[in-house]
Amino acid sequence: MKTLIKKGVISYGNWKINAMCFIPGGPKKDALGIFTHGYTSHKGSILSWPDRLTDLGVSSIIFDLPGHFLGSFNEVDNFSKFKRDSHLLFAKAWDLFKDYLKFEKQPKCILGGHSLGALLALKAMELEEFKHLEKYAICVGLGLPPEKGVHLFETGFFEKTMNLRSQMVSPELSPDNILPWIKQEKRGLRVKDKNIFLLVGEDDAIVSIDEAKGLVELLERNNNQVILKIIKKLPHHQPDTAAFYIKNILKEENIL
Repeated sequence: MKTLIKKGVISYGNWKINAMCFIPGGPKKDALGIFTHGYTSHKGSILSWPDRLTDLGVSSIIFDLPGHFLGSFNEVDNFSKFKRDSHLLFAKAWDLFKDYLKFEKQPKCILGGHSLGALLALKAMELEEFKHLEKYAICVGLGLPPEKGVHLFETGFFEKTMNLRSQMVSPELSPDNILPWIKQEKRGLRVKDKNIFLLVGEDDAIVSIDEAKGLVELLERNNNQVILKIIKKLPHHQPDTAAFYIKNILKEENIL
């Protein structure tokens, strides 16, 4: 049977966020994935993730981040609000679709994303709305850069790329604002006692293997159970290629 796609809009303050829920056409498991994308991108960049998970009978939600124009032309008029509230959209996505999905029992929940989206997923793991659920985080293209030094995107090598990319987001989400904040948030992560999977490609030009290992070490300090999957081909600009590995993780680790 064909996958059913249910469209919705997450309303939070003055944010109107486009979201899509993918529902398997055949037998459904009591499990739900909620995913979002990386900086300057859009939910279409991870379209393959929910598509693959429907093969396992898993429903999934993908949503755009506010102020990302490839997703929808909405603005972020206050960076402080984005910093404070953007991870809450995982819970709002759950609220939007949970009644429609009609799980027979409390579902296992897989929160995840690519790059910035992965960071927000880790922050969402501690939200009250998910406290009662069995949870797993899947983070693609996320690492911990050295404490000193600039972000790779801030170097001259990426100047042309970031000039283009910076025009794909609200001015409040400019690289000058968001990149230092991302670095700070990684080092201040408070997630603890969770099951977390990190996926990074050997060919990822943005996140190195050492940076991924650094994030593992940081997360393990808070008693998280972390598994790092190093993939031969998983370039940072192609997060859709992670779908195959995400599906395998859920099967091999007996999560489903």
